[in-house]
Amino acid sequence: IWARKLLPVPWLLCAPRRYASSNFKAADLQLEMTQMPHKKPNPREPLVFGKTFTDHMLMVEWNEKKGWGQPRIQPFQNLTLHPACSGLHYSLQLFEGLKAFKGRDRQVRLFRPWLNMDRMLRSALRLCLPSFDKGELLECIRRLVEVDKDWVPDSAGTSLYVRPVLIGNEPSLGISHPTQALLYVILCPVGSYFPGDSMTPVSLLANPAFVRAWVGGVGSYKLGGNYGPTVLVQQEAKKKDCEQVLWLYGPDHQLTEVGTMNIFVYWTHEDGVLELVTPPLDGVILPGVVRQSLLDLAQTWGEFRVAERTITMKELLQALDEGRVREVFGSGTACQVCPVHQILYQGQHFHIPTMKNGPELILRFQKELKAIQPQGQIMALLSRPGLSWLSMNLCGLEHPWELNNPFLCPGGALGYTHEWMFPV
Repeated sequence: IWARKLLPVPWLLCAPRRYASSNFKAADLQLEMTQMPHKKPNPREPLVFGKTFTDHMLMVEWNEKKGWGQPRIQPFQNLTLHPACSGLHYSLQLFEGLKAFKGRDRQVRLFRPWLNMDRMLRSALRLCLPSFDKGELLECIRRLVEVDKDWVPDSAGTSLYVRPVLIGNEPSLGISHPTQALLYVILCPVGSYFPGDSMTPVSLLANPAFVRAWVGGVGSYKLGGNYGPTVLVQQEAKKKDCEQVLWLYGPDHQLTEVGTMNIFVYWTHEDGVLELVTPPLDGVILPGVVRQSLLDLAQTWGEFRVAERTITMKELLQALDEGRVREVFGSGTACQVCPVHQILYQGQHFHIPTMKNGPELILRFQKELKAIQPQGQIMALLSRPGLSWLSMNLCGLEHPWELNNPFLCPGGALGYTHEWMFPV
């Protein structure tokens, strides 16, 4: 830690040396406004997730010889890619997903975007794609959202979805690190991810024959290649009248994720303690921003045990049989918090009493998130014994001691009150 404080840059986040000589700067951002603005969605009609796009997009190109080019905001348009583009052939591609909300004061704010920037950079380095300055990218995204802020919906359950993408753009069929890359960001006004409202529960197909990710793989990175192969399994779930897939792992059938969401179980553990548990970040699980936010909230309440621990189907079924399960739910940027009411496992349907129990905890989480996100309120945490690491995590970075952390107070001391919402 002391070494990191003394170095001029956070060394853990430095890319290979061939990437380190160039970073794009938000101060160099070029702006080209559209001359043909699109018609905005009717606020009285429901928004279908991911189908409507705003007028502008952010584009930054990179090549090995010159480094990053100037970032530019330009009219939304199709991409021009070489037919041998490595992002298309070998899945050298990654993406992120975050949301902007409009508050009662009409101010637009991004929800914990530093967590997304941190995860995006780790994904880029895993694919040998170029490094970038997280702060500069976030400022470019903020400028893009500011340009298209009139697209941010303000009705209940709506937001502006922000999709950053980074792809290898090598015009070659050889498999190697790319010498060209393209970073772009597009925006979508969105409503609910699933049909119905946010409290419509889903049923899950749990089939151990299908595996989403494995130890030593890339399940903890947000890569396009993690998602395409899941479509077939999703179709299998629909054939069996299930809305989503419960991904299992290992011979003991560990619970890992729900569709594209993290999974939580709220129960009385076998030791008699009321507990909220979610699988640990062991390389198989994606470190979700909403996942971390729910853990942070629950820990500040201090009303039940909060654990990150392996959960097996055997444990869950035993707890169901003994009446110890209260709620099961998924969490993710697109859906926020999604209740689960049934699991189809080994040919048998298992009822989950989530809705019968309120669902008390899900409703509380949704209420807290709505207070923080659309209302633009500030999430405050007073330091108290045992919560010092949590206090640092609320800053929004995985490594809060980094020198470029904007939430550090003068002198490097961490404050005790942090904003979860990043103003545009």
